[in-house]
Order: sequence, then structure tokens, then C-alpha cells
Amino acid sequence: MGMKSPRAGTTENISVSMPAELVSELRSRTGRRGLSGYITEAVRHQLAMDGLAEIVASHEEEHGTLTEQEIEAARRELFGEEDAQNVERGAA
Repeated sequence: MGMKSPRAGTTENISVSMPAELVSELRSRTGRRGLSGYITEAVRHQLAMDGLAEIVASHEEEHGTLTEQEIEAARRELFGEEDAQNVERGAA
């Protein structure tokens, strides 16, 4: 029972500065206790997006710009048929 999940690991306190209105909105959504978890997940998501952008840039450097067909195929693989169409409509 005492085992921590690999995702939890050790934590480190850091100090970050953010615009007051952003902090206020965050607290209204998460409460004081949920703030760290929310920010942790937001950073985890942003790091994943950064990694994805690096993969795409590296691929495009080697093979040229991704075509619409390649992007659509990737959307289908990641999100499924219906979601790919919803993403497409949402972007228009």
C-alpha cells in the first residue's frame, strides 16, 4: 500500500509569477487545494504539445511539409473518425 505510483514521484516547491486575474480564475475553478494538481496537469499537457511540435518539425525538415491527407490520417489515428471531423469543423 505504501508504494507511490511512478507518476507521483517526489515533488518540489517552486515559486511562479502569474497575472493576478489568472490566479484568481484558477482558484475559483480549483479551490486552493486543487491548484497544484491543476497546474501540474497543465504543464504536463504543454510539455506533450511541445514534444509533438518538435516531432512534426523534425519530420517536416526531413520529408517536407505535412499534407492535409497526412494530417487527417494522424487525426483519425489519434482521435477516431468522428472526432477528426469535429476537429475539422471546429477549426473552420
